[in-house]
Amino acid sequence: MSPLFTPLTLRGLTFPNRVWISPMCQYAAEDGLVSDWHLVHLGGLATGGAGLIVAESTGVTPEGRISPYCAGIYNDEQTEAWARIVRFVHQQGTLIGLQLAHAGRKASTSAPWTGERRVPYADGGWPTVGPSPVPYGDLPAPREMTEKDLAAVRDAFAAGAERALRAGFDVVELHAAHGYLLHEFLSPLTNRRTDRYGGSLENRMRYPLEVVAAVREAWPDDRPLLVRISVTDWAPGGWDPPSSVELARRLAALGVDLVDCSSGGLLPDAAIPADGTYQTDLSETIRSGAGVRTAAVGRIADPRQAEEVLASGQADAVLIGRAALRNPRWPLAAAGQVGADLPWPVRYERAKPRPTPVENS
Repeated sequence: MSPLFTPLTLRGLTFPNRVWISPMCQYAAEDGLVSDWHLVHLGGLATGGAGLIVAESTGVTPEGRISPYCAGIYNDEQTEAWARIVRFVHQQGTLIGLQLAHAGRKASTSAPWTGERRVPYADGGWPTVGPSPVPYGDLPAPREMTEKDLAAVRDAFAAGAERALRAGFDVVELHAAHGYLLHEFLSPLTNRRTDRYGGSLENRMRYPLEVVAAVREAWPDDRPLLVRISVTDWAPGGWDPPSSVELARRLAALGVDLVDCSSGGLLPDAAIPADGTYQTDLSETIRSGAGVRTAAVGRIADPRQAEEVLASGQADAVLIGRAALRNPRWPLAAAGQVGADLPWPVRYERAKPRPTPVENS
């Protein structure tokens, strides 16, 4: 059987295959409420045969959103809006997860297509917070968080997990990558605190691990918990793979079931490779070094390449992003290319490719 289309069981949940859809921000929410756009976007992906869809980075507080157009899960109305989408996805026989996030110093910016990549405090935005008053590029410096702030955001992550459960999500993923709040605590380039949350590796990991522990306690034991990390900052003196291996060990000890291995995002000018394998080696480093399950992500677009990532032991699942935007039924197409037979939605079965009959000569 194709490794891409082999089931994977984490806790009480079995994923029918290992082709997962990566969380991708849509900048289509209003007051944190997901919209018809999200229903169509995620609903279309749900017809494509993926083993799991992870919905976009979703703020656990209003100030934790990347932009005023980003999704939230910090009130009942938002929870119900998500529940509508989850119900539709489940009706297609597809599993869905939610990425819980706080954007830290990279919050309160414009949507990326507004002309400038990031406009601070755009469209009624807000001042930002972070571990230390270190700005991202030319954005304003964030306010350094107090221990009271840290407790409030930690509790908001746990409350977000409880709301995700009420909305019906099968999985939650914590966003500790791409230069957002939890990543900012991990990296010495953005965490310059002198208290128990800064300085040594142990101290810099303390707050993200506290958040993970709070979410694991709030999330049912029989449902998987994932964490996305940036394995490296791609910058001298920054967060690096050996630190990520140690973090992954700690995450596993707290009950994290899979580490989603991305990279970068902390600095606007980091030199990051752009080919379709630049992060699969990072996934393998974490998988072998920490003895945890991992997922590989980042410009993976060819089914044969995705198969090799799994067959070679670099990851336990692959996350598809841009390729799924180009073709929401990428998993179904990939199955055909690697000789697997996935069931198609009954309304689309007439379009399923059939073997070409061989004519007798």
